[in-house]
Amino acid sequence: MQLHLDRVNGINFISAVGPGEVRIGDRIFQDSIIVSAHEIVPDWTVTTIDEIDERSIAPILAMEPEIILLGTGDSVRFPDRRLMAGILARRIGLEVMDTAAACRTFNILVGEDRQVAAALLMG
Repeated sequence: MQLHLDRVNGINFISAVGPGEVRIGDRIFQDSIIVSAHEIVPDWTVTTIDEIDERSIAPILAMEPEIILLGTGDSVRFPDRRLMAGILARRIGLEVMDTAAACRTFNILVGEDRQVAAALLMG
């Protein structure tokens, strides 16, 4: 599914999302990634929602987002409640949705110049 322009003024936009992959610019990612307007972490080792913990979200928190979008693959699954509470206690918003919806929402928020990071699980 085509979503948006690849890059505008050096900003990352997700241009397409399909089963098990996301396209940003001329790069196709088939493994879980973290993306912000200016940074891509292509080697995020999380493959399932159950693997998300404090250590695995450290690269996301390092981006200092105001909101985190968690794309959980083809269906919506929520991480541990304590993890979610810890993120919210830092005054960071957290939205959990399927990966395609997270990609669309990411583009909208980046287009509004919001400090957003998307953690996207494939599959």
